[in-house]
Amino acid sequence: MNSLERFIATIERKPVDRPAAWLGMPDHKAIPALCKEYGVNDYHELKLACGDDFYSVEVPYHSENATEIYAAFDWYRDGSNVDAEHRTLTADGCFKDAEEPEDLDFFEWPDPVKYIDVEECRRRVEAAPKGKAVIGMMWSAHFQDTCAAFGMQTCLMNMLVNPEIVHAVNDKIIDFYLKANEIFYEATKGKLHAVLIGNDVGSQRDLMISPACVEEFVASGARKLVDQAHSYGLKVIYHSCGSIVPAIPSLIKAGVDAIHPIQALAAGMDPANLKEKFDGQISFCGGVDTQDLLVNGTPEQVRDKVKELRTYFPTGLIVSPSHEAIMDDIPPVNIRALFEEAERIY
Repeated sequence: MNSLERFIATIERKPVDRPAAWLGMPDHKAIPALCKEYGVNDYHELKLACGDDFYSVEVPYHSENATEIYAAFDWYRDGSNVDAEHRTLTADGCFKDAEEPEDLDFFEWPDPVKYIDVEECRRRVEAAPKGKAVIGMMWSAHFQDTCAAFGMQTCLMNMLVNPEIVHAVNDKIIDFYLKANEIFYEATKGKLHAVLIGNDVGSQRDLMISPACVEEFVASGARKLVDQAHSYGLKVIYHSCGSIVPAIPSLIKAGVDAIHPIQALAAGMDPANLKEKFDGQISFCGGVDTQDLLVNGTPEQVRDKVKELRTYFPTGLIVSPSHEAIMDDIPPVNIRALFEEAERIY
C-alpha cells in the first residue's frame, strides 16, 4: 500500500498493511532538532524522511491584520496580527456588549477572496510527493472564534441567556470559512485528499460545555463544513483537544470521518474506552501522549505505546502524537521511535 491507499483504508476501517502515521504540524521551535535527527535541511524534507503518510498544507492567507487564516478576525480592533503565541480566547472581544444582531454592524468582516492567493494554494499542494495523503489544514474554528469575539466568559453566558447573538456571530464566521474553504478546494481540486477542521471543546477532565451546547453551537457548524468538504470528495478529520467522549456522537452525526487527536491522558480518551464505545462508527487519529510520554519517556516506551494502540485498532487509527503541534520539549529520538514502530509490518 502507498500512503494514500493506507489512509483511505484507515478512514474506511478496512484492512491495512500497517497503520497510517502522521507527524502533525511541529512547532517552528521543534523543527531544527527534528531536521538534525533525520539529517535533512528543512520541513519539507523532514516530512519525507520521517515516513509521514501525510503531506500537510496550510491555507495561504495574508491580510493587513493576519498571516494565518486562524487569526483572520481582528476581534480586538487594534490591527495586530494575533499569532499563535499571543492568541487568547479569554480577553474581552469587540462584541462583549453586543445584545442584538445590529450591534455587529460596526465590525469590518474580512472577505477571504482578497487574502487567499489561489496560485500559492496550488503550489503548496503540488509540492506533495505522489502517493502521499494531502491534507489541508483548514481549521475553520468557528466556535473558538466566536468565543474570542465576545471573550470566552461572555460568550458562554450568552449561550444560555442570549443564544441569538451567539448564533449571529457564529453564522457570520461559518460563512467566512465556507467561502475561504471553497477558494482552496476549487484551486486544489483533484489534488487534495483530506482536511482538518475543528474546535477545542474539551478540558482534561470533561467537556467545557454541555453536550447540548456542543450540538447547538459546534456540531451544527461542523455539519456545514463537513458537507462542503465531502462535496469535493474530501475526508474530514475533526480536531478537538481534551476529553470529548460525550461530544463524539454529535460529530459522528455531523458526518466527521475521523476524530483527532485522542488526547491520551484526558479522561475517557484511552483507546480501550474509545474502542468499546465507537468501534465501527468512526476512525481516530493520535494516541501517543505528548503531555508526558513523548516528553519524558524512552524510545522503547514510545514503541510499546504504539504496539498497544495497534492491538486496539488494527485499522481505523492514524498513529500520531496526541497534539497536532509537536513542541521542542519532545526528544526527536522519540518521534523516530513512533514512526519506526508504526511502520513495522507484523
